[in-house]
Amino acid sequence: QVQLVESGGGLVQVGGSLRLSCVASGRTFSFYAMGWFRQAPGKEREFVATISWTGGSTNYADSVKGRFTISRDNAKNTVYLQMNSLKPEDTGVYYCNGDRDSTKLRLVRLGVRPSLGSWGQGTQVTVSS
Repeated sequence: QVQLVESGGGLVQVGGSLRLSCVASGRTFSFYAMGWFRQAPGKEREFVATISWTGGSTNYADSVKGRFTISRDNAKNTVYLQMNSLKPEDTGVYYCNGDRDSTKLRLVRLGVRPSLGSWGQGTQVTVSS
């Protein structure tokens, strides 16, 4: 069973930056596309960014394009999310997960469950104005 552990969240002011990390243990996540997701209070979990297993292809939600960057280190079983120019609407709990089909990761909001593992505890990001 793969365990996903997210970290790096915190309280930051508008315009600030944070770097999130997600470590997958129990099995290598090579050959899995990975994604970051977030859930704001009272809202569905939504996709934020995805990256192919080679790292050569990325996708971003329109709301974060140009501000967030996803990357991965397969040797460390770790995926990162660099978040710059943070806005109050970026507030939420951030999660990572993966699937061999990156398209499925963008459908999480519709209830699709990524196949890599169960959702972790997430890491809270709060952007204050």
